[in-house]
Formats: sequence, structure tokens, C-alpha cells
Amino acid sequence: MIYIYNDFGGKHTSSLAAAYHLKKLPSHTKLTKKQILHVPYFNKLKTSDMGKLIFHGEDEEGHAVYTVGRGNSKIFVPGLKELFDILRKKNASEEKLIFSNTSPTVPLSMTFGGLFSRRLGIDFIGVPLLVKGAKKASAQIEYLVEHTKEMAKNTTEQVLIIDNQKKLLNASLS
Repeated sequence: MIYIYNDFGGKHTSSLAAAYHLKKLPSHTKLTKKQILHVPYFNKLKTSDMGKLIFHGEDEEGHAVYTVGRGNSKIFVPGLKELFDILRKKNASEEKLIFSNTSPTVPLSMTFGGLFSRRLGIDFIGVPLLVKGAKKASAQIEYLVEHTKEMAKNTTEQVLIIDNQKKLLNASLS
């Protein structure tokens, strides 16, 4: 199985999701600034990295975990799905591919933090906003990862696209 967490830039919520998935972040605890800033690729990718699949590692079951920034594109993930279907049929692979959208977990502080830090290069404003946003979103991201793993286990589809609606994520924390 291959997991691909995706969001706009591929460097904040998707990186945190990959870290939770790979157990590089502690479960059910408030994250510290140090933990957040040490997550691989968190706030480190450039705009030119959008569309690149970034390998984060293999989970405890040997499943590969990737992230990707898809920008504003509504067709990027469905296009990857179609490409994977073609390759799977050609090579007769039984590998499952799971796309999980982390964008619904992005709080406003993280949006502005990313804008200041990555787009404008003003880290002294952007990084504290990103850390604040990551702390706020961490429980939702952790739930999203568990939800993604559960859906992956229970699907019979070869390629599953999980959109992760904000209301589902908010209800999980109630």
C-alpha cells in the first residue's frame, strides 16, 4: 500500500500527517515548537517542489508514505489516480494507493504563516504563525491519519481518494 498525503504546498499539514503516520510525533499530546520544526520537510520545501512526490518512509507495516503539494489544482490527484491505474493494469500490480487530503485541517494562522515564511521570506512573522497553526491543527491531523489508515484497511478499491471534509474532522474532536 502507498499513502500520499496532499495539500496545497506539501510542506505543512501533509508533512505533519506523514510524521504522525510514521510515529515520528507523539500521539495524543500537545506538540512543542521544537517537535514541529523538526518534522522532516515542515516549512522547508519551495514552490518549485509542488507536484513532486516526497518519500517520508515506510510505516510499521511496510507501507510507503509520501506527501505532495498539489497547488490549486483540482485535477492533480485525479490525474495521478488515472496514471496509477494505467501502470497498475500494465504491470498487473495489486498495490493499493491511498490519497488523503490534509487541507481541511489548515487553520488561518497556518495559511498566513506559510504566506509570510515561504512566499515572502519573512520567517520571523511566518514561523511563529506556522507553529501556532500546527499546534492548533495537530489533533485534527492525528485523527485524519487514523481515519485514513482505517479507510485504507476497509476499502476494496485499488485507488482511494479521501477528501476529508472539515465537518467530519471537527466532529471527531467534539
